[in-house]
Amino acid sequence: MERMLELLLCIGLPLGLAVPLGFYIEKVMAGRPVFLTRLLGPVERGIYSLLGIDADEDMSWKKYLAAVLCLSAFGALLLFALLLLQGLLPLNPENRPGLDWTLALNGAVSFVTNTNWQAYQGEHLSYLVQALGLTVQNFLSAGTGMAVAFALFRGFVRREAKAIGSFWVDLTRGIVYVLLPLSLVLAVALGSQGVVQSFSAYQQVPLAESQVLEDGSVVTREIVPLGPAASQIAIKQLGTNGGGFFGANSAHPLENPTPFSNLLELMSILLLPAALCFSFGRAVADLRQGRAIFIAMLLALLLGLGVILASEQAGTAVLAQSGQVELAATADQAGGNMEGKETRFGIVSSSIWGEFTTAASSGSTNSSLDSFTPLSGLVLLLNMQLGEVIFGGVGSGLYGMLAFAVLTVFIAGLMVGRTPEYLGKKIEPYEMKMAVLVCLAGPVTILAGSAIAACWPGAAGSLANSGAHGFSELLYAYSSCGANNGSAFGGLAADQGFFNVSLALVMAISRFVPIAAVLAIAGHMAGKKHMAVTEGTLRTDNGVFIGLLLLVVLLVGALSFFPALALGPVAEFLQAA
Repeated sequence: MERMLELLLCIGLPLGLAVPLGFYIEKVMAGRPVFLTRLLGPVERGIYSLLGIDADEDMSWKKYLAAVLCLSAFGALLLFALLLLQGLLPLNPENRPGLDWTLALNGAVSFVTNTNWQAYQGEHLSYLVQALGLTVQNFLSAGTGMAVAFALFRGFVRREAKAIGSFWVDLTRGIVYVLLPLSLVLAVALGSQGVVQSFSAYQQVPLAESQVLEDGSVVTREIVPLGPAASQIAIKQLGTNGGGFFGANSAHPLENPTPFSNLLELMSILLLPAALCFSFGRAVADLRQGRAIFIAMLLALLLGLGVILASEQAGTAVLAQSGQVELAATADQAGGNMEGKETRFGIVSSSIWGEFTTAASSGSTNSSLDSFTPLSGLVLLLNMQLGEVIFGGVGSGLYGMLAFAVLTVFIAGLMVGRTPEYLGKKIEPYEMKMAVLVCLAGPVTILAGSAIAACWPGAAGSLANSGAHGFSELLYAYSSCGANNGSAFGGLAADQGFFNVSLALVMAISRFVPIAAVLAIAGHMAGKKHMAVTEGTLRTDNGVFIGLLLLVVLLVGALSFFPALALGPVAEFLQAA
């Protein structure tokens, strides 16, 4: 009963809040008054005045894209400099040195692209870099994804128009009215649970019981790491960023100390990606369209979660044959595969988090994903390899799924011999080319990167495991970066020049190529006339379309990645059976 309640809370709370939040976000991005306008309106106008932003500007898709790329390039350069020079900068009580240039490059690209892949321990960064560098980029990358999604919405709605809105206005509104207020509330709530928020140096405190080491020495004190963690963890979860303030991420007791903090962080992963589905429905003046996309995402999420829960509770044949592990759950112990999991969270919470974090492009973890069963690892990989469209990142998951929707109506139109349409706009070859680019940019970069890495002479020596599981560790790293997820399977010594540079390239390509293609679709769709609905128009808000959409998403993922998955988690499962 307790496990069922936990499951219902973790899924029901964010999805229940998604509808009102989605309507609120749509009003904000449309520039209509909301309950925070009186308080935050002066802040918004002050930002426009300070930065010289024309609030009435309407950009073409090319100018919108140029603004996205300029901001991202500037952010990457600034963060790169902070990481290189952190040893010379203030707010560094632990005297952390600057990072190697390849690691600094990887970290800068990682946070600018909303990936938050970390080839370093979080404790290796100074408080200044954590706050001014990483936290700021967490807001900007999430805000950028949201802005691009709304630019695409306008492309569907506008008729014979040449512009899709202002990136600077969209970014400002998304951060000021959505990300900042939610992050403030969550940071205070997490702080109340014991998540640290301090600029003091690390503290040494006495142990409750002295510990005797193997060499006979006695340890009587421990070091407690501090820092401005709560403020970063809030936007890390809400913005589907996922980078841990500490190396253990949300398995660390100072990042995630209580069951309530665990619930808050878990529900925050899905909150904004789910809400934006309803923002889409409101933006196109047809709530059924947003509901259809939401249901498709939810079905895929629940299917993956069911497989992970069943697999982790059943354990593996190796555990069963060992005779040392009780796989059946009892009143005294959880049973199942508890390897790599916090006993305070258990299998249910760890499985939910694993599914949410790979489906929603978050990348944060409260357990070791490397210790999941082969079938669970297969689901985690597939969630990312499908293009992070099962809710996905803030904005990016939705515009990725809408690209699949365009692809679906085109295929359905060919099947019935009718010109394909979506939301009253004709889908022509140009839109199809761009939609295919969105859908295949990730798979191409993931597979190409994984293949090159597998051929690199130092690859085998960088893996903690050999065989199928070792290949899974390598494939997971490139899948995580190619999907802008950032979670780590573990077992890969990633802080090497080859991995730092190659993974940075994968992250950048898989982030900005789809953004460029999505904005191109938005610009071309905005310039089209609206077509009247007829009896021959394919409905895109019913169960048939939802089924077709999921089928196309799964086919693209399965056809692209089946050979690689067969060499990794599938082979491992068959070997252990």
